[in-house]
Amino acid sequence: MSINRTITGTELFHDALMKMSERVFQRLVVEAAERRGWMVYHTYDSGRSRAGYPDLTMVRGGVVIFAELKKMGEKPKPEQKQWLDALPNSFFWVPTDMDAIKTLLSDTTL
Repeated sequence: MSINRTITGTELFHDALMKMSERVFQRLVVEAAERRGWMVYHTYDSGRSRAGYPDLTMVRGGVVIFAELKKMGEKPKPEQKQWLDALPNSFFWVPTDMDAIKTLLSDTTL
């Protein structure tokens, strides 16, 4: 006996977030930030940079946000955690944070 059920859009979206690569997630965050007027910096080749520096530095109106991005199930490495703890306005984000990210980036009181 087989059971047929319809998969909802919410379930598909959640499944996509759970499988999203860090690269795709980063592109979505950068696009969201730029649409909201943030300047975004990302070091593309971090091989010669200090280990652990956050993936994104975003600036708007004198406010700076630092963000470390990971795919679902991953956590920051110790050196990444050290940077996040040392920098003001620093965040660790995964794809399921996307709604909160958009809300934060839309906040004009920052």
